[in-house]
Amino acid sequence: MATDAPPPPHSDDVPDPRADLPSTEEFLAVQESADFAELRRSYRSFAFPLTFAFIAWYLLYVLLSNYAGAFMGTRLFGNVNVALVLGLAQFLTTFLIAWWYSRHAATHLDPRAEAIKDRMEHRA
Repeated sequence: MATDAPPPPHSDDVPDPRADLPSTEEFLAVQESADFAELRRSYRSFAFPLTFAFIAWYLLYVLLSNYAGAFMGTRLFGNVNVALVLGLAQFLTTFLIAWWYSRHAATHLDPRAEAIKDRMEHRA
């Protein structure tokens, strides 16, 4: 049949692709290293407060929509009211946070992660 896979090569002909991978012990050593701890701290110190702030901002919008209908229905101009402006601000803050995180990752996280990766790949 044309869709049958070719037979696997003999184990003597093909080197084990896992031979170049770091061992479990090497991964654990990196995980316990100061560099990895600093990478984790840098990520968490950015992501956790921003996540908390965005969830609080979103819940405020939901609570205002449910319990402050008169305020949310206040017309600002034409048919645009407070609820519409705050709802659109949810989208704006989502994109701003994504952009800000991208900058933070590129300047603080990626270089540290790349250094750790390089050390793991070029170990003796």
